[in-house]
Amino acid sequence: MKATGKLFILCGKMGAGKSTFSKTLAKQERAMLISEDDWLATHYGEKIQSFDDYRYYSNLIKPFIKEHVQCLLLLGVKVVMDFPANTKKQREWLLSLCRDVGGEHTLFYLDVSDEQCLLQIGQRRISQPERAHFDTEAVFHHVTHYFEPPQDSEELHIVRVENTHVG
Repeated sequence: MKATGKLFILCGKMGAGKSTFSKTLAKQERAMLISEDDWLATHYGEKIQSFDDYRYYSNLIKPFIKEHVQCLLLLGVKVVMDFPANTKKQREWLLSLCRDVGGEHTLFYLDVSDEQCLLQIGQRRISQPERAHFDTEAVFHHVTHYFEPPQDSEELHIVRVENTHVG
């Protein structure tokens, strides 16, 4: 069976505005929004204290997410994934969600400067104080070290977004 739904994927550095953008996109597209942060907070809460913890628990939820998203796509539901597509490996996994069921995708690349990301992270620390231990300049630089912009060789349907200022 071929999926009739569509998957929307987001790529952008920490603080680029992916979560804010995903909420707007889900409303515009009348799509189901699936947030990694929400799933992790609900299932693992305070167990995530470091970047390594995040990576560990993020990998634990992926099999459940994959099955859920593929069922939605097969039902014709549009799905916005508020999961990072910031490395080639992450994008490959996200694309497998739709490709394995014959679905379509669009990747929104939030191409935002480091300075703007850091400004937005600072604003987020104020508006979401529960994230302050993770939303730091040091974590930003650590995570950004792994960031890989999407490449044409990945056969992605890319929409580049350059202005995501949320303040």
